[in-house]
Amino acid sequence: MRGLTPAYTGWQGMPRSQNGRTAQSSASTPQAGGRARQRAYCIAATPVGEDLAELKELLRTAGVAVAGELVQHRESPHPNHYLGQGKVEELKALVKAADANVVVADDELSPRQERNLEKALDVPVLDRTAVILDIFAGHAHTAEGKLQVELAQLEYNMARMRGLWTHLERLGAGRGVGGIGTRGPGESQIETDRRLARDRITALKRRLDHVRSTRAVQRAERERAHLPSVALAGYTNAGKSTLLNTLTGATVGVRDRLFHTLDPTTRTLQLQGRTFLMTDTVGFIRKLPHQLVNAFAATLEETALADLVLHVVDGSEPEEDLEAMTRAVEDVLEEIHAADSPRVLVLNKADALSDERRAELAFRHPDAVLVSAVTGEGLDDLRERIAAEFERTLRDVALLVPYTEGGTLSDLHDVAGDLSRTDTADGVLVTARMPAVLAERFDRYAVNGAARDGDGE
Repeated sequence: MRGLTPAYTGWQGMPRSQNGRTAQSSASTPQAGGRARQRAYCIAATPVGEDLAELKELLRTAGVAVAGELVQHRESPHPNHYLGQGKVEELKALVKAADANVVVADDELSPRQERNLEKALDVPVLDRTAVILDIFAGHAHTAEGKLQVELAQLEYNMARMRGLWTHLERLGAGRGVGGIGTRGPGESQIETDRRLARDRITALKRRLDHVRSTRAVQRAERERAHLPSVALAGYTNAGKSTLLNTLTGATVGVRDRLFHTLDPTTRTLQLQGRTFLMTDTVGFIRKLPHQLVNAFAATLEETALADLVLHVVDGSEPEEDLEAMTRAVEDVLEEIHAADSPRVLVLNKADALSDERRAELAFRHPDAVLVSAVTGEGLDDLRERIAAEFERTLRDVALLVPYTEGGTLSDLHDVAGDLSRTDTADGVLVTARMPAVLAERFDRYAVNGAARDGDGE
C-alpha cells in the first residue's frame, strides 16, 4: 500500500505533525493484524448535504482506508478551523474513537486552516488537493508527467512552507521584543527553502516550455499530414481509455481507479476512407486543483486544439451525479479555452444500464450517443456521428492538377478520402470534399473558383 506522501519534494516520508515539525508519522508505521497503515477521517463544510463518496474513492486510490466522516452544514467554511469550534471538538473525539491517524478535508484548506486543525486535533491534516496531487505523483510514469506533477506540488506547497520551520522560529523567542538577537535560524531557513523552491519552479517551467515546443512541432507534423483530430475528454474513470482501445485497437492500460491515465495517447482511427487522430487525455474531477490545470497545460492543449472533442460520461451514474460531473468537465474545458470546440456527448457503460435508465438518458440527452466500450454497443453510431460532425466542415471542390504534380495528387488522396478523378488533356480533374481550411491550400488549382466558394463546374 503506497499511502499518502507529503507533496513537497525533499521531505518524502516525513509528514508534518500538528505543530509544523517534520517528523515520522504514526501513519508510516505498519500496524499489526493487517490493519491499514493510514486511516483517514473525512470532513466537509458545505451549505447542503454532500456525499463524500468521491473523496473516499480518492483515498482508496491513494491506498488509504476510511475510518469515518463528518459533514457540517454551514454557509462557508470557518476561516480559521474550516469547521466551527464545536464541530472541531466533536471531530477530535470521533477521530480518537475511530483510531484514525489522518484527517482529510473535501476542500482545499488555507495554510492557516490546516495548521489550526492539526494543532486542535493532534493528528496530521490533509486536504482534497493534497490527495489528488499524491495520486498524480504515484501515477506519473513519463518524464513529462513527473515534471508536471512536481511543478503542481511545489506551487501548492509554497504557501505552506512557513509551518515547516515554526519550531526553529521559536529559538529566537523570549529574548526581548525583537531586533538584534531575535532573528533565529528559522527565518533564514524559510527564505532559503522558498528561494530553492522558486528556482526549481522556474527550472520546471522552462523544461515544460520545451515540452510544449516539442509538442507544437509534433502537432505541426500532424497538421502537415492534414489528419483531423479527435480528443477524448471527460470525468476520470468514465472509460475513455477503454473507448480509445476499442475504437482504434490501441492497448492503453486500463484499471478501475481514478486518474489511471495521465499522459496523452494518440492513435489513428479509420472512418469512411479517412484517417483520424484520436487522443486520450487526463481525466477531470470536481474541484480539480488549479495547480494541476496550470502544470498540465501542455497535455491539456491537445484537447483545446482538437477539431472535435468527445465528452465521455459514465452513463451508469445517477442523473444528479452525471450532471455534476458534466459541469465539472465543462468548467475545465472553459478554463483551458476549449469551451468553443465542437463537442459530442458520449454516454458510456451502456452495458450497466437498465431499460428504464436508458429511456431516461434518451429523454434527457437526446443528442448524446449511448455506447458501451466493453461490449461494442453503439460504437457504429459513434463512428457515424464523428464522420457526420466532420462532414459539416467539408466543402465540394473541383481542381485541375497538372500531370507533373504527382505529389499534389497524393496529398489530395490523403486529405480528401474518397475523391473522383478524370484525366483530361490539361491535367487531372479532381472532384472531392475536404475541410474548408485545407481547400484554401489548393486554390491555385481551382476550376472556376470551386475551391474558394464550394461551387463545382
